[in-house]
Amino acid sequence: MRLKKLMFLGLLATLVFSCNKDKSTPETIPPHDRGEQAIEDDQALINYLSTHFYNYEEFENPSEDFDYVVRLDTIAGENSDKTPIIESDKLITKTVNYKGIDQQLYVLKIREGAGAKPHFTDSVYVAYKGELLNEAVFDANHIKSPTWFSLGRYYQLQSNGRLALNGGLIEGYTAGIQEFGEATGFEVNPDNTINWTNDFGIGAIFMPSGLGYFSAPQSSIPAYSPLIFTVNLFRVNVADHDGDGIPSYMEDLNNNNDILDDDTDGDNLNNSSDADDDGDGTPTREEIVINEDGSIEFTDTNGDGTPDYLDPDFFK
Repeated sequence: MRLKKLMFLGLLATLVFSCNKDKSTPETIPPHDRGEQAIEDDQALINYLSTHFYNYEEFENPSEDFDYVVRLDTIAGENSDKTPIIESDKLITKTVNYKGIDQQLYVLKIREGAGAKPHFTDSVYVAYKGELLNEAVFDANHIKSPTWFSLGRYYQLQSNGRLALNGGLIEGYTAGIQEFGEATGFEVNPDNTINWTNDFGIGAIFMPSGLGYFSAPQSSIPAYSPLIFTVNLFRVNVADHDGDGIPSYMEDLNNNNDILDDDTDGDNLNNSSDADDDGDGTPTREEIVINEDGSIEFTDTNGDGTPDYLDPDFFK
């Protein structure tokens, strides 16, 4: 009897261990091929653009109380005579290479915007709404309440002495928002609200999942979901993340739209986050000349072809 009891307990323990092991190690599903997914998503986007319209009539003849917000809807029923987005002369196609794959980004430029356009490293003050191709809205919090976003990633020193990587948006949003310009001015009302000059950028960005979250589902976004963002761009701030006097976009020395892989002094801190780019002990700001008009002169004192701020062999 004792032997049978021990055998039963051993079998039970094996079953329990096996069940726990199955729970803790779920089957890993490899991500989709990015090239194949890009083709599938592009067809889905084309289908959407062919069957949906935006409120172009409101933009063509705006009422006094029109809010200049883009609204998308299906061409059906009482809207069956509307012009599809794909036929709009305001729709452009932009090829974006990301992770080695060329993908199609569609940008509806209802109004380009009269002010400056952002660089891929800048900060933008934008109102937006995000939705899926099935019209499910995953973010509408900021369509009436604009917010600041840093398009570029940068390192910031924390109170604990460690560096934290901040900023950065999904590739499709960054590539799309660069097609728009900011407002040329604004007025501050007595209640501290702002009236923007009515020349800010307005439009929508339609992106494949490969320029969005791809295989990583978000709280309201399933994996492999193409995304749509309607946007109103109000303000652009040219970023200088390390405060060295050189705008961050100019610190992309290899011109690959990635400022994290430019590290002249090899200290594991990229130039756009490093106030002494060449590590010679002299701050970058002291090795360049900033003119009154804001232009920058990159001096090369020893004439070796490398500007002082990137040349560890020259320092003050």
